[in-house]
Amino acid sequence: MAATRSIILRASSLNSLSRVSGSNYISARPASSDLKKIEDIPIHTGQKWDSDDKRLVRFLNTPKQVNTRYAIDLIAQVPPKEVEQRVVWCNGGGGALGHPKVYINLDKAGPKACGYCGLRFVKKDDHHH
Repeated sequence: MAATRSIILRASSLNSLSRVSGSNYISARPASSDLKKIEDIPIHTGQKWDSDDKRLVRFLNTPKQVNTRYAIDLIAQVPPKEVEQRVVWCNGGGGALGHPKVYINLDKAGPKACGYCGLRFVKKDDHHH
C-alpha cells in the first residue's frame, strides 16, 4: 500500500513538472554540454586542468583568481642576513605568525635557509673566533 502511494505521488509530481516546463518529458542531458569551454590558469605548482574538466564549472560566474606572486619567489628577493655567530636561530618572526624555533649551523660556506620560512643566513667572512 505504501509503495503504491509512493508511485502515485511521484507520477503526480512528474505531471506537475511537465505542466510547468511546458513539455511532456524531462531532459536527462547534462548541463555541462551547453556550457562554453573555459580556459584554466596554471597555479604555482604548474597544475592546469583540461578545458573539458568538470571541476572548471565552479568558475562559470566568476573567473579563477590565481595569485601570481608566489611565496618562493618573494622570499628569494630577501637578501641573506649576515651574522657573526656560527649557529643562528630563526622563529619566523615569533608569536602567532611565526614558526617553531630552529637552529641553523653556518659552519659551511654560503647562505643557509630556514626550513620553515626560507629566510637565509650567511656567516660574515671577516669574523674570527
